[in-house]
Amino acid sequence: MRWLSESEGLAWRAYIVATLRLRQRLHRELADQHDVSLTDYEVLVCVDMQDDKRMRMSDLAEMLGSTKSRLSHQVGRMEAAGVLRRDRDPEDKRGVIAELTEAGFDLLKKAAPTHVHGVREHLIDLLSPAEQATIGAAFGRVLEHLTELEP
Repeated sequence: MRWLSESEGLAWRAYIVATLRLRQRLHRELADQHDVSLTDYEVLVCVDMQDDKRMRMSDLAEMLGSTKSRLSHQVGRMEAAGVLRRDRDPEDKRGVIAELTEAGFDLLKKAAPTHVHGVREHLIDLLSPAEQATIGAAFGRVLEHLTELEP
């Protein structure tokens, strides 16, 4: 077993605590100003990124790193709130599509500036362009590695 060195342990703990607190802060700002959670906002963003504002639930779960079951409950709550709707996939009757509603698009349009401001204030603007590139490259490599491990 290769244990973490002191500097590796410090880096790991800083990453864990900082990302947790960053997500908590971004969530609080969205919830306070727009009554939307960070996780719901992320779902809206993923669906909105699609040309037709529709996305297969299985693809959405994969993109968000969520389980299908957890995402189904989340989307059910969002559907009840009127920001998403679910429908059968016309190309695969076993599949389900999540679709952005007009209310969901309006919420996303209002909440996006708050989210981007928070991301800038609490992360991006604290880093030099070189640090931003390093983080992007490092976590791009981590994501690629983890994606390759999936069945």
